[in-house]
Amino acid sequence: MKFGVLVFPGSNCDHDTYNVISEIAHQPVTFLWHDSEDLQNVDAVLVPGGFAYGDYLRTGAIARFSPVMQAVKRFADAGGIVLGICNGFQILTESGLLPGALMRNAGLKYICKQVHLRTETTNSLFTNQLTKGEVLQIPIGHMEGNYYCDAETLHQLESEDRIAFRYCTPKGEITREANPNGSLENIAGILNAGRNVLGMMPHPDRSSEKLLGSADGWKIFSSMVNALATR
Repeated sequence: MKFGVLVFPGSNCDHDTYNVISEIAHQPVTFLWHDSEDLQNVDAVLVPGGFAYGDYLRTGAIARFSPVMQAVKRFADAGGIVLGICNGFQILTESGLLPGALMRNAGLKYICKQVHLRTETTNSLFTNQLTKGEVLQIPIGHMEGNYYCDAETLHQLESEDRIAFRYCTPKGEITREANPNGSLENIAGILNAGRNVLGMMPHPDRSSEKLLGSADGWKIFSSMVNALATR
């Protein structure tokens, strides 16, 4: 199996994501430049956090037009595995690979801290190594992490079991106080209809080693490796 990590002008978590695959998963991984449509025959694409194209206009608005994202759209449409983290989630919504939008945090401030997530589904390529209801500790670092969609889209996400994670208390309770950014229904991550694309605001790349304070994020990457190994 082979992973690809996108690199945009302004990406700042590309090396963190690359490191997880290379040094922890011990799998082949390559960087994919924003100005190329060549995905180099990868089996999974990772869209990392950062500030693609400086977040001009709005987060992900320019990145959606990059040559590499045109290739990623074709890749995802063909069933390829795509994970978008933080700015990557924003880019995936702007590109139409995931529904909804990421708006400014409810408090209009940049937030960087550890949060807790409740696993809402294990029926995905990204959560098959988790248990339903399992609570993960993973950090966030964003200004526009407030997920929003219309009522019809929310109904689809819920009825099709496409909400992957919700912000919660350490005990797994879904409360307003546990919601760091005002996201609709405490949503922290969602799946596309094909269940091969996941976008999430928290950073599993920053929580895949105990040295970083939590290794819970590794379970998401481990699920992807397991899914690719059994395909």
